[in-house]
Amino acid sequence: MIMAGGSGTRLWPMSRTGRPKQFIPFIQSELPSEAKSKSLLQISGERLEGLVAKDHRLVCASRSYAKDVLAAIDGLSRNNFLGEPVGRDTLNAVGFAAAVLAARDPDAIFAVLTSDHIIEPQSVFAQKVDLGFRLVEAEPSRIVTFSVTPTFPATAYGYVEQGEAISDPSGNFDGAFRAKRFIEKPDLAHATEYFKSRTFGWNSGMFIFHARTVLDAISWFQPATAIGLAKIGAAWGTHDAEKVVEDVYPLLTKISVDYGLMEPAARDERIKICAIPMPVSWRDIGSWPSYGEMLAEDADGNRTSGRALHIGSKKMVAVSDDPEHLIATIGVEGLIVVHTRDATLICRADMAEQVKDLAGRVPPELR
Repeated sequence: MIMAGGSGTRLWPMSRTGRPKQFIPFIQSELPSEAKSKSLLQISGERLEGLVAKDHRLVCASRSYAKDVLAAIDGLSRNNFLGEPVGRDTLNAVGFAAAVLAARDPDAIFAVLTSDHIIEPQSVFAQKVDLGFRLVEAEPSRIVTFSVTPTFPATAYGYVEQGEAISDPSGNFDGAFRAKRFIEKPDLAHATEYFKSRTFGWNSGMFIFHARTVLDAISWFQPATAIGLAKIGAAWGTHDAEKVVEDVYPLLTKISVDYGLMEPAARDERIKICAIPMPVSWRDIGSWPSYGEMLAEDADGNRTSGRALHIGSKKMVAVSDDPEHLIATIGVEGLIVVHTRDATLICRADMAEQVKDLAGRVPPELR
């Protein structure tokens, strides 16, 4: 199940309410044979090739984006689109999928993946996800989380500490560990400590669950939410399904899967949380600086998508969705310039996190 419910406000003005970042075709392929840019959701769907059959792929996103989702994921059926009437954060997206899958198959096991990451190489990703499925198939009480090998002491990500290795006489689970603890976004001193220790990984936000196990866990830690999810599961596949979701889903407590499930589960002996380190290049395309890292840089460190001309400028990120528009700069450094038909953003790269606040202040028709 791919979660595609984010609003992408830190990528304003290109990411808007009507078309948030996961649907924007702004990721340029490095392959000459693929000249056309792709969306993050499209890339997420392609990442499942050879790993998950097309009829076993689900996407959870706003109901209003149904057409965009079905167009982005090749072979996705309308029945496998989980339309949220309103966003209620990641725990409810996970619970929604678990309720639907448990209704279809009491022994369903599913991966929860994200729609805003670039993960390479594909072969390592597929190998680690396969290991995760094997772990849960062998013991349904396990919850698997994937930790990305850190490349620097990041303060914007959560961390997972790996404990003892999970032993198996056949070596079938080599590369898997018990998860010792979860730590939300640390300060720089602690992030540096975790980075140096080599036993911590970035919390990727990707998981593998047994559907029944995750529903049981939600009933323990978020009992009111569990009642609502049970109603959705019971109605799924009937003519009342859409109305039940519309009535029940907005009433579910808005909370993330990390706070609502993973943190209390880590302290509960009924659940065994496993961590699988994933040594991949992992890019969270959540801001203009992170998007800029996807673009080739010139001798002065300038990165461009569209047309741009720089004289004496350095470390610029210049983005335009208009092939006839030219962004031109002289003697400036460390700026982000994003041009769209009806809005232009100019900001210092080190203040890019404030784009989210700016997006909330612009006139409603520009959000």
